[in-house]
Amino acid sequence: MNLFLVTTTTASETSNCCLESFQGLPVLELASVCINLTLVLVFLSIVSARQVALCFGRIRLSKENLNGNSASSSQRVLVGEESQSVVIGKTYKASLFCCFYVLLLHVLVLGFDGVGLIKKAAQRKGKSSNWTVIVLPAAQCLAWFVLSFSALYCKYKAVVKFPYLLRIWWVASFVICLCTMYADGRGILAEGLGHLNSHVLVTFAAAPALCFLFYVSFSGVTGIQEFRNSDLREPLLLEEEAGCLKVTPYSEAGLFSLLTLSWLNPLLSIGARKPLELKDIPLLAPKDRSKTNYKLLNTNWEKLKAENPLTQPSLAWAILKSFWKEAACNAIFAGVNTLVSYVGPYLISYFVDYLGGKETFPHEGYILAGIFFGSKLLETLTTRQWYLGVDILGMHVRSALTAMVYRKGLRLSSSARQSRTSGEVVNYMAVDVQRIGDYSWYLHDIWMLPLQIILALAILYKNVGIASVATLIATIISIVATVPLARIQEDYQDRLMAAKDDRMRRTSECLRNMRILKLQAWEDRYRVKLEEMRNVEFKYLRKALYSQAFITFIFWSSPIFVSVVTFGTSILLGAQLTAGSVLSALATFRILQEPLRNFPDLVSMMAQTKVSLDRIAGFLNEEELQEDATITLPRGISDVSIEIKDGEFCWDSSSLVSTLSGIQIKVGRGMRVAVCGVVGSGKSSFLSCILGEIPKVAGEVRICGSAAYVPQSAWIQSGTIEENILFGSPMDKAKYKSVIHACSLKKDFELFSHGDQTIIGDRGINLSGGQKQRVQLARALYQNADIYLLDDPFSAVDAHTGSELFKEYILTALSGKTVVFVTHQVEFLPAADLILVLKEGRVIQAGIYEELLQAGTDFNTLVSAHHEAIEAMDFANQAFEESEKLDPLDRPVLMCKKCDSAGSNITGMAKDVQEGLSASDRKALKEKKKAKRARKKQLVQEEERERGRVSMKVYLSYMAAAYKGLLIPLIIIAQTLFQVLQIASNWWMAWANPQTTGDSPKTSSMMLLGVYMALAFGSSWFIFIRAVLVATFGLAAAQKLFMKMLRTVFRAPMSFFDSTPSGRILNRVSVDQSVVDLDIPFRLGGFASTTIQLLGIVGVMTQVTWQILLLVVPMAVACLWMQKYYMASSRELVRIVSIQKSPVIHLFTESIAGAATIRGFGQEKRFMKRNLYLLDCFTRPFFCSLSAIEWLCLRMEMLSTFVFAFCMVLLVSFPHGSIDPSMAGLAVTYGLNLNARLSRWILSFCKLENKIVSIERIHQYCEIPSEAPAVIDNLRPQSSWPQTGTIELIDLKVRYKESLPVVLHGVSCVFPGGKKIGIVGRTGSGKSTMIQALFRLIEPAGGRIIIDNIDISKIGLHDLRSRLGIIPQDPTLFEGTIRGNLDPLEEHSDQEIWQALDKSQLGEIVRQKEHKLDTPVLENGDNWSVGQRQLVSLGRALLKQARILVLDEATASVDTATDNLIQKIIRTEFQDCTVCTIAHRIPTVIDSDLVLVLSDGKVAEFDTPARLIDDKSSMFLKLVSEYSSRSNGMLDF
Repeated sequence: MNLFLVTTTTASETSNCCLESFQGLPVLELASVCINLTLVLVFLSIVSARQVALCFGRIRLSKENLNGNSASSSQRVLVGEESQSVVIGKTYKASLFCCFYVLLLHVLVLGFDGVGLIKKAAQRKGKSSNWTVIVLPAAQCLAWFVLSFSALYCKYKAVVKFPYLLRIWWVASFVICLCTMYADGRGILAEGLGHLNSHVLVTFAAAPALCFLFYVSFSGVTGIQEFRNSDLREPLLLEEEAGCLKVTPYSEAGLFSLLTLSWLNPLLSIGARKPLELKDIPLLAPKDRSKTNYKLLNTNWEKLKAENPLTQPSLAWAILKSFWKEAACNAIFAGVNTLVSYVGPYLISYFVDYLGGKETFPHEGYILAGIFFGSKLLETLTTRQWYLGVDILGMHVRSALTAMVYRKGLRLSSSARQSRTSGEVVNYMAVDVQRIGDYSWYLHDIWMLPLQIILALAILYKNVGIASVATLIATIISIVATVPLARIQEDYQDRLMAAKDDRMRRTSECLRNMRILKLQAWEDRYRVKLEEMRNVEFKYLRKALYSQAFITFIFWSSPIFVSVVTFGTSILLGAQLTAGSVLSALATFRILQEPLRNFPDLVSMMAQTKVSLDRIAGFLNEEELQEDATITLPRGISDVSIEIKDGEFCWDSSSLVSTLSGIQIKVGRGMRVAVCGVVGSGKSSFLSCILGEIPKVAGEVRICGSAAYVPQSAWIQSGTIEENILFGSPMDKAKYKSVIHACSLKKDFELFSHGDQTIIGDRGINLSGGQKQRVQLARALYQNADIYLLDDPFSAVDAHTGSELFKEYILTALSGKTVVFVTHQVEFLPAADLILVLKEGRVIQAGIYEELLQAGTDFNTLVSAHHEAIEAMDFANQAFEESEKLDPLDRPVLMCKKCDSAGSNITGMAKDVQEGLSASDRKALKEKKKAKRARKKQLVQEEERERGRVSMKVYLSYMAAAYKGLLIPLIIIAQTLFQVLQIASNWWMAWANPQTTGDSPKTSSMMLLGVYMALAFGSSWFIFIRAVLVATFGLAAAQKLFMKMLRTVFRAPMSFFDSTPSGRILNRVSVDQSVVDLDIPFRLGGFASTTIQLLGIVGVMTQVTWQILLLVVPMAVACLWMQKYYMASSRELVRIVSIQKSPVIHLFTESIAGAATIRGFGQEKRFMKRNLYLLDCFTRPFFCSLSAIEWLCLRMEMLSTFVFAFCMVLLVSFPHGSIDPSMAGLAVTYGLNLNARLSRWILSFCKLENKIVSIERIHQYCEIPSEAPAVIDNLRPQSSWPQTGTIELIDLKVRYKESLPVVLHGVSCVFPGGKKIGIVGRTGSGKSTMIQALFRLIEPAGGRIIIDNIDISKIGLHDLRSRLGIIPQDPTLFEGTIRGNLDPLEEHSDQEIWQALDKSQLGEIVRQKEHKLDTPVLENGDNWSVGQRQLVSLGRALLKQARILVLDEATASVDTATDNLIQKIIRTEFQDCTVCTIAHRIPTVIDSDLVLVLSDGKVAEFDTPARLIDDKSSMFLKLVSEYSSRSNGMLDF
């Protein structure tokens, strides 16, 4: 009862005191306070009402959507999403400046008055102070804070007029200001300068600004103009998925939402309910999109290039000019954060003094606790804004640079492309751009480090006096000591990147050419080469990681070293240390530890970023294609379509001999021009010079109208067939149908399971050679260009399809167009209006067919070679007699019954789908097809990703990857011992020193210092052990995972490569492997260390105030719940980010490969748009992923700040003397670090889980099912096998995939040993499939293949493939030398290689080269013509000397003369071998011993050519007559 009375009395006294104080205030000040506070309350109530209305509006809208009005709502969204550009006028800028200016004045007054009040209170020692002095500035500060940010908010809402409340407020403020000025003026007149005080000065200083705002409030116009512009959104909307048309709430978020990151709540709540998909993630705001940032950076880069064309401009300067505003905004947050973080260490000594009983003013403990809490809260808010801003800045730089690198890749000249391989350029995009973006984290450290050191020295000077000079010296020594280490680190990084580039280039090449590697049984050799390259990379990786470990040790030790030097100096100088000053110093060292520890990262990051900037700047400065190489005139301006005057062109600028010279040609509109000549005569280069692809040395090239280009090696994009044909043009059904008809693609589409919606695999892998070529032709025709440049378009198709194409495509569809076509088919030449004959880069003959024939010379040679081939088809009797000589016993086997479907006239077949179904089968299937179509699987599937939590199995597999996980416990023990010794050393310093200045110390100075040094340096040694163990563990695990993945990928069946775009595999061996190499071990180590540190902090705080456990336990539960809630979304976001990265890289590799085609069609802009769209698809989840981390950290830190505040209040509330002040001080010192450690712990766990996704992805590729074993030891054939080379096919059935139909239907036949077998059939009849089955690239679904009495499915793949020879359809050369390409296994002498080259007609060409057998071969063999590449393939076969040789369209890319020559060489060199030849040119197979005719995947006929020709109903006869009539009639269409 008494207590109650006392309390009541105290309360009434306090209220009376308050009233008296307020009554003492001047009337004007009181009025000002009341008006401002009333308006603040009105403002808050309006904002609250709006939020409630908005909430109800959302509920109503969601109900409408549920009732089925979703369509209309999506329309509303679309209308709202029109892009807008906002122009901000001078009026608005001036108004905003005035508001913030007045706010600043009032903040200064509040600070000045507050400090004065505290000083007075300290002097009066317990007497009450007149605190009403600060009421007016506090009310004004609050009011102008609201006013300033309301005015700022107008900009984001793009409002035309300021809100009424704002204008009324400004008027009221101006009126009060006038009245106050009048009263103050009278006061100054009466009292003189004695009347002046802070309030009077502020009133006069604010008057001009308030006058301007008073003027603005009458019109209320903001000066903000908004221009709606729907064009900017257009390209994105075309490709955007439905359901994701809403822009991120971040762009519209209010101040509170931005501070607390609550704009992210809707996305996280979706993520908590279900796994997120890309369509759930909102679009970026226009200012964050790749297009905006790319344009900004590109403009500044071009300006810098223009300013000084002779020197290489600085890319770093261009980036800074483009994004300086964002960087400056971040700098403000970073600066405030740094200042606030030193408040705690500064005040700790006062706090310890207070707990020791020294109270300088009333309620000092609570005021100190309040300041501690306020500074921690402000630190938390600014940290999150700073980090998010830095992440967004990095994201902008990354997307802008990626777009610039992509655009440059499309424009590179041929010489620049030769110096930069696609693997290197992919690395620029995957690694260097990433690194430059990441540097944004370290951007402010350069100026913050000195600021932090100055602040720390100031606090230390207050605590330890002159000894702080020693601190400065020790700090400088710490920093300087790392500079040489950082240099070494940079050198290792450089070499590591170069080694990675080499490995990526070779990996990319192997993946592209995996089919050849498997056919030739070379995959083990190339895998070993890759492993060797990885070992070189690993050597530098090891050095980089161990030097990193040493730097880590130095920097964990540097704060210990600095503290020992400081305390040692202080003790030696005889200064009196107290517990308070020691704890304040320790807290300062701990803050200083962060920038010092970050310094080596900063130095190494600066080094790495400089390397990456130089690499990208060098690439961006590479030579581009000559702008003036071709002059393009508008359509219809001239009757001359193509004109070349005195043209001289050369691929290699350093070469003395031009590729093309003396080119003089005029092509009229509508002319058909044929270009012919022997292999390597410069035919493809001739087309390149018209396109402007080949560097022009002299002369002039003009074209009139648009061009379309069909290259010799087909370039097909991943995507549907329809997308490939449309190639960015809108769909026109009638035109599309006529194009399909002209390119004979209708039948092919009928046989594809998804028609023209079939997805084509990487580089058109699931189309036959002929189909690829016809899709290319269709693409060109659909573009409706004026000029068509076709590079040998008929080589890959059979005779019938070729004639059909020529008639329908060139003569009909392109009648009236200008057509320039390169061809080896002499029979098409009479239809040309002009024939150009090239030899050694010169046009040696030009004219029409008859003229050239009469002129004789080279053209005659080409034509007569063709005639020879045709005459070979008019059989002499010898061919028949030879067939009679066959063993009579063999005849029944050879004479196979003709199949029913022999006559079916099918033009094209899908390689991997319903190949070869007879007409009746097809009818039955049509009904089934409709039902099946929905669930039929495409060859290329969406990239797979795991869902839900990262499995514990992934963590365990990684931990067990190195030394069976034995290092993990050692790492944890080392870290724990470090933490224990650290706490012990701090405790010792706090305990052993006196509490206050007068007390006596508990030990001698030397004892104090000796124990401290022993504990401190002992702890740093454990850090060194931990760093070395982590590096050792990381290296072993990374190497093991890489080797496992590489071996699994190389052992994967061919079907895996057919259905997996190489971008996906490259992404894993570059980006994911980099994460495993450099990131994950340190993330694991970091997570372990942060966990142990956190436990240490909680332990120390609990030791002093056990009551804190009451809060720590619920806080831990809340943290874990939030972390779980966050991880549900974050994990999926990171997986989506990983998957969205692949298409960017894939489009890039694809575009670089087809750059000539893209430029030929003038489609650079469309591909650039596509790249920007894919970048935004990547950036959307990436941005949300970054924001989600900050969302979580903010909430965690808020919780820990409240726990810390609770601890402070407890300590203040305990009666004096009940706790040891030094121990309480130690708890506060550690508590100051609690929020930073907690967020670091959560962050390190989340980042670890996000990065561990890379291991999960690598793990997926370690689990790919393997093809059959390479060698089966107990079933190895003899070294001489096969001796005779007899091949028996017994009821062979083949399908490409379980889910796809059978392609070969029970093929049975015998190829006798040593005979020449011709295999013919329409395009896609199953010829190549049969060869793949022979090499076991596809395992048979039924039946057997027996070679010399051995079932090939029973022996190892290496034993089989190494004994067979093949010259494939697509000739492939590997980067390296001619020797390496002919004999990669290094089994033959130089003499044997020269013999093979001579026989394959390349000897002379190679001898003319400077390096002979070591003549370089560029990536893809780009410096050799397609025909020459085919001859190298022949050279390989000659070296291998296998008993069975397969020629798969081997001579499709060479002229008839060379073809005849190759056939002659094969007849002589392989006379005792079994030679299986697939060919479309009938002369190639006509002199075979036996001919196999395939149709619909079945054997139609199998007999000697003579017998088949005698049979008037034979299918072979039909093919022969088609070819000879086409040739003899010389196309008399």
